[in-house]
Amino acid sequence: MLPMMLVISIVMGIVPLLGIAWTIVTGTITTVDGLFMSLILLTLSAVFFLNAFWELRDRGSLAFLDKKKVAAAATPKVTTNVTTKDATKETPKATAPAATAIAAPANVAPVNKDPKPDEAEG
Repeated sequence: MLPMMLVISIVMGIVPLLGIAWTIVTGTITTVDGLFMSLILLTLSAVFFLNAFWELRDRGSLAFLDKKKVAAAATPKVTTNVTTKDATKETPKATAPAATAIAAPANVAPVNKDPKPDEAEG
């Protein structure tokens, strides 16, 4: 059975929507008063439905909405076998994309790591 706070939040979220429907049926939605009444009622409804959402999330009823955990559980772990002289080890493959290189600032000169200089020494 649902907790009483959840039931009250859902009922109190539906009541303002009925008020908006009443405003539309009577034709007062086109007046300034009807417009502001609708905005206030939508805000009240949103607050109560947000409270109901938090209550359901805390109870674990909305676990299917958490895509990160579902995606992580569905991804298989890939491993490769590495053979050495002494033993065979199982090492995991990298599943994350390689990190991108950070560009050097424009005022820094590039470092030349060429082992063979262009000019002959000596």
